[in-house]
Amino acid sequence: MKKRVVITGGSIVSALGSEWPEILSALKAGKNCTRYMKDWERYKEMNTMLACPVDFTMGDYPRKKIRGLGRVGQLALVSADKALLSSGINQDDPLIKSGRMGVAYGSSMGSIDPLLDFYSMLVLDDIKKISATTYIKAMPQTCAANIGVFFGLTGRLITTNTACTSSSQAIGFAYETIRAGIQDVMLAGGAEELSAMDAAVFDTLFAASTKNDSPEKTPAAYDKNRDGLVVGEGSGTFVLEEYEHAVKRGAKIIAEIAGFATNTDGMHITSPNRNTQSIVMNMSLEDAGLAPSAIGYVNTHGTATDTGDVAESWATYDVFKRAVPVSTLKNYIGHTLGACGVIEAWISINMMKEKWFCPNLNLKDLDPEVAPLDYITGNGKEIDSEYIMSNNFAFGGVNTSLIFKDLK
Repeated sequence: MKKRVVITGGSIVSALGSEWPEILSALKAGKNCTRYMKDWERYKEMNTMLACPVDFTMGDYPRKKIRGLGRVGQLALVSADKALLSSGINQDDPLIKSGRMGVAYGSSMGSIDPLLDFYSMLVLDDIKKISATTYIKAMPQTCAANIGVFFGLTGRLITTNTACTSSSQAIGFAYETIRAGIQDVMLAGGAEELSAMDAAVFDTLFAASTKNDSPEKTPAAYDKNRDGLVVGEGSGTFVLEEYEHAVKRGAKIIAEIAGFATNTDGMHITSPNRNTQSIVMNMSLEDAGLAPSAIGYVNTHGTATDTGDVAESWATYDVFKRAVPVSTLKNYIGHTLGACGVIEAWISINMMKEKWFCPNLNLKDLDPEVAPLDYITGNGKEIDSEYIMSNNFAFGGVNTSLIFKDLK
């Protein structure tokens, strides 16, 4: 029999903040975290100068335990540490080293600066910039591996490096691992550090916003005057736990993961596919045993790219056949890439419990090409729903859909 999987802890690091009261206040105030990055002016022929940076400091941790962390690993560890603390699992708990607790974590890639040190070896024919931790900071699995070592976890390790679905796949794979009885508890999430390289990727595809003179007006998903995405950074971690295990130890249950699905387009590396996006949502509903009518809100991927918004909106309409309420958090914090799935899920779950969902910031003039959904605007929308859905779509044609249940 499949086991139930619940969330007993969670924490994020984002441009809007890390604590729910602060984030809720920022959402209600319509805070846009997009900034002009003056340091990027040195990059010739790059058009976008916009990003959503996080004011982040690592804090006081033993140097020996964090020397293998680049910025992306630091962001991951801080959210994982706070998530574990919020779950009530002490680092001395026998569960940690029991083999019944593991980690599933993802990012688009490791830290960038260590890669430059490797590059210097090829250019200068000298390895003086390479140290014992250079690869550890740069490797794709740096977040998952460092979290596992820091806490001394001896269970399963899953690393998901699938761009914008990295953390939502991590959550989903952790959910499936617990549901199958393989693990009792999993730390699951993702992180991304800000890099001009990320902005350049989308710039070359003409998918990055160039409203450099008015950063407060972008990104603007679903607006007919949108001109692309803005990159961001951050991290987020959930503590996922088998339901009976959580009840037995008296854990506070935040929400239940009711459904998950992931698939691939199999067609194009960067162009979204409406058909397979709708399929993954239907698969998630099937996994949850729910009809589309049970979902009261959908947190959309909403990148503010031309083709992305149109394809996703129609894929959503294909599934729900109604004007389901939707909004995107990327209009506030930018596209946090490997971290977006968990950050957006964490905020969406908190909105579900608040019974209030944020509006689509910067949506002033709806694009007539998008599907007829309920694009939340104004002061947000009060919705009392037992179930919500959160979707993400990534380069490589990777699609994910998660459904969360409010255990009232």
